[in-house]
Amino acid sequence: MTPKTDGPFPSARDDAERVEEQPTPQNPAYRLAFKDEDFLLRDDLRAVRLQLEQMKPELLLKEQGIRSTVAVFGSARIPEKPEAEQHLAEAETASRAHPEDHELARKVGIARRMLANSRYYDEARRLGQIVSTTCASADECDFVILTGGGPGVMEAANRGACDVDAKSVGLNIVLPMEQAPNAYVTPELSFRFHYFAMRKMHFLHRAKALVVFPGGFGTLDELFEAATLMQTGKIERIPFLLFGKEYWERVINLETMVSEGMIAPHDRDIFQFVETAEEAWHHIAEFWKLPNGKQANGQQESKS
Repeated sequence: MTPKTDGPFPSARDDAERVEEQPTPQNPAYRLAFKDEDFLLRDDLRAVRLQLEQMKPELLLKEQGIRSTVAVFGSARIPEKPEAEQHLAEAETASRAHPEDHELARKVGIARRMLANSRYYDEARRLGQIVSTTCASADECDFVILTGGGPGVMEAANRGACDVDAKSVGLNIVLPMEQAPNAYVTPELSFRFHYFAMRKMHFLHRAKALVVFPGGFGTLDELFEAATLMQTGKIERIPFLLFGKEYWERVINLETMVSEGMIAPHDRDIFQFVETAEEAWHHIAEFWKLPNGKQANGQQESKS
């Protein structure tokens, strides 16, 4: 819907439509600036494009009544259990056919780990269901699931929201490899970004909690940026939940960072480890003092 223009002036849309009806000189200098794609994509216009990527999601989230979110991060590679079982079976078949091939044996080991990790798909989906229940029909929603919009853990969390007919947000990004939003993101809340920086800002802007499932470089990037902002006081501390203590303690050695003097002992308290969706929701509900541990739109109080 195009906002109405106040006052006597024609809207930008009015003039854009009027231009389409008129003969226009071929020289691009004569194009309306906001209709000139070549002009908007110039390096000099980067600041304008950054502003557009800040404003478009912000305005549409407001229009959709999204007041706050629960941001869910995690690997795009974590499959649902049936898919993981199929990959393992295929890997074992290939390895048995070529028992001398060490690379195939390595792939069997990875496939077994991915089957074990498929439990995180189930937990992310369950978390999406639990968190989203209140917002199934509300005009204004708190604790809306927000993900990177891709497959794996992201798909699972959006899928959980979809299971209970609730809205959820996806922040996709253009990458050199094929990238598309998963099928469970609310279409009106499915955004695509060029700039990683603006995408990460929107992850945090409305967040009431951050939930991080096992993942790789992208997940670590998002985790450490948020941790740095909390450590330095640039954002207030909110529940910052890491799913899978065993995984994260192998990947990030916080004790070594403390003993080497690189972080303070209390910096470890930024994170809390959880294993189930119910445990994660308990931490979020307790922090925000939600009555009886349940979602309560418009009733939550900020914890000082």
